[in-house]
Formats: sequence, C-alpha cells, structure tokens
Amino acid sequence: MNILILGSGGREHTFAYKIAESAHCDSLFVAPGNAGTAQIATNVAISVTDFEAIKALVIKETIEMVVVGPEDPLVQGIYDFFKADEALQDVAVIGPSKEGATLEGSKERAKEFMMAHGIPTAAYQSFIPETLAEGQAFLETLQPPYVLKADGLAAGKGVLIIQDIEEAKSELAQMLGGKFGDASTTVVIEEFLDGIELSVFVLTDGKEYKVLPTAKDYKRIGEGDTGLNTGGMGAVSPVPFVDEAFMQKIETQVVKPTINGLAKENIEYKGFVFIGLIKVGDEPKVIEYNVRMGDPETEVVLPRIQSDLVELFQAVSQGKLAEQTLQIDERSATTIMLVSGGYPEAYEKGKVITGIERVEDSIVFHAGTTHKDEAIVTNGGRVIAITSFDTNFREAIKKSYQNIEKLHFDRMYYRTDIGFDL
Repeated sequence: MNILILGSGGREHTFAYKIAESAHCDSLFVAPGNAGTAQIATNVAISVTDFEAIKALVIKETIEMVVVGPEDPLVQGIYDFFKADEALQDVAVIGPSKEGATLEGSKERAKEFMMAHGIPTAAYQSFIPETLAEGQAFLETLQPPYVLKADGLAAGKGVLIIQDIEEAKSELAQMLGGKFGDASTTVVIEEFLDGIELSVFVLTDGKEYKVLPTAKDYKRIGEGDTGLNTGGMGAVSPVPFVDEAFMQKIETQVVKPTINGLAKENIEYKGFVFIGLIKVGDEPKVIEYNVRMGDPETEVVLPRIQSDLVELFQAVSQGKLAEQTLQIDERSATTIMLVSGGYPEAYEKGKVITGIERVEDSIVFHAGTTHKDEAIVTNGGRVIAITSFDTNFREAIKKSYQNIEKLHFDRMYYRTDIGFDL
C-alpha cells in the first residue's frame, strides 16, 4: 500500500525508518519531511495542517494510510476531516478523533477525564482571567513549588514550575493575560508531585490496546536537568527503575482505566496514547496525556518494536488489534539529541552538517535538517538524534557519544549526561 506520514521531525524519520521495512509498504511519502526522510521516502512540501492539500496528495498518489506524527493536525481534527469526506473515508488514519485529541489539546479536559475514570493524578483547579484573584488565593493554599499549566497547546513551553509564591502569582497573571496566546486563556494549577518521571506508550484501536516499551526522556537544556525546557535532549528505553510489579500497577491503575474511559465515552480513538507518569514512592500518577508519540522517545521506542509496524497499524484501523502479537527487542535503546546553539531560544539555521556517513553501529535520525545544494544543513532547534542498542543502557549511551564525536556543525550542542539519574 501507499502510505503518508505527516511531520518533519525525528519522530517522523523514525516512523519512516520502521514503515519502510514493511513488505506491506509500496510507496512512502512524508509531508513535509526532512533530509533523513528524503533518503527513504518522497518528501512533499505540504503543511501538516493544510488538510485540503493533504487530501489532494492522498487522492493523486492513491494513499491508503496516513500516519499522523505531531499533535496540531490531530487537535484540529484531521481524523474527522477524513471520515467526513466520501473520497477519503476509507483511508486508514492513525491518530485519534478531534474529541480524543482534546486529551492533549486541553489540560483541563485531561484532568476532568482522569478524575471521571479514577485515574491517579495530582489535585488541581482551573482558572480564567475573570477568576485571577481566586487563582492567586488558591496558590496560597499550596506548598511550593507551584505548578502552572497553560490549558492549550503551547509548543511544550506552557508548563511552569515556580518556587516563589509572589513569582507564581505574577506568572499566573501574565499567563491569563495572554503570555501563551489562546493557549493560556485557561490555566490549570495543580499540586507538585515529587518523584521520578517516565513515559508509557500505548497503541489502541479504541477498545483493545498494546503497551509499547517504556521510555524516559530529558527535557532540560542543561546538565543535571537544569535550565529551560526543550522538546527533549535524549531518551532511554526501557526505564531501568520500572520492574514487573510497578508495570502491573501502571497497567491496572492507568492504562486500562484510560482505554476503558475512551470506550465508555464513545470516543473514536485509533492511535497512540502517550502517558506522562511520575513514580511517587511506589505509586504511578499521571502528569499528562499526549495523543501521539513523543520525540525523542519515538527514537528509542519504535526501533525496539520487532513486529511489522504497518500490520499493527492496519489492525488498529480495522479494530482488530487484539489479534496482533507485539514483539519487542529486549536490548536497551538510547538516543542523544544534537541541537543548534542557542536552542531553545534564538538559534541560526543553515549550518552544514558533516560526518553522518562515518557513524557506525548507531542509527542517525534526522530532526531539523534539510538539503542545501549538495549538503545536509540544520533547519531547526533539535537537529539529529543518535540512537544505539546494547544489552546494558550505559553501553548503548557510550556508543551514541562515541559516534557524536564524528559529527559536526557550527555551534552544535548536546548534553553529556543522558541517563545520569538512572
């Protein structure tokens, strides 16, 4: 079959890498893609939210499956767009309906869903501009640090963790005043949970599910998890501190109630649920839902899946996921992200990348890259992810760092301590 992947990051290159391995894939397209996807698929210069242009491409190239990478098209309703169009309704779309996507599109909605279905999470309250004073009073009832979350999508920057009460009150006022645009017209304030974070990924057809490998990513730009939040500086899978007993708790207390909740609410959901968790003592609590795979977690989760990814996706689309067997590589996978100097704030693009062809025993996943003349150049904040395997995650990390030494672009930066806390 002909397959289209929407997106341009490391996540989408990883999807392309796995889908291209399938005997079921005849032609593979990525919109808009990057320099890495261009090596194994046909890149098409279309925005992920230009639904009419996507429709035209799907019809022109007789595409039978669309795999949605980022959250924006899902929150804007691309699944519903396809199902409502007679020319598109038979195309398999891997991603939830617009209603399902509100689990990521609205922090408030996600918290309401968790509360309704008995899923363990932090206590919270929501506030709008008219209730700013009540919000500031609510902050007074909490112990620091204070957690403020923009309700809507804010490109990963809408969560603030603040130690000082006066600063928290000021930030709340700024957020409700438009600091993150429409995303923060509602702000969720919740209790701070102290523990260690991890991510659990679930593939579901809306009724049945498969739990994919766990992962832990590193969001902060600086060593020792300091500095500004980024889209992710590296990841490790599986998570070493998750044993069988804890995994059983996650499945019983979080995964099953989540999938059952979707079914109970008659929410059309054929895709991924990314569950951001924190281990508090020995108990799992949900921090957030995403309605797609994470990045850079995808670069360690998908390479560990040995099953045919297209077969899994077909089963999701047909509501037959229960019939599939999920085979996982038992080895550890790690990825280290190379980013542009200045990221996550201002950075320059167009820097020539050298040394990719010298990488051995690791996989190079492109994130923010493009072609300029004959060269591969930087085209984003996060540029390249280097993924490695080994029986021990520390050895896998070592392989990635050894290969990074072969790579270069002007002002290249990476964290040297991925996995430091495991």
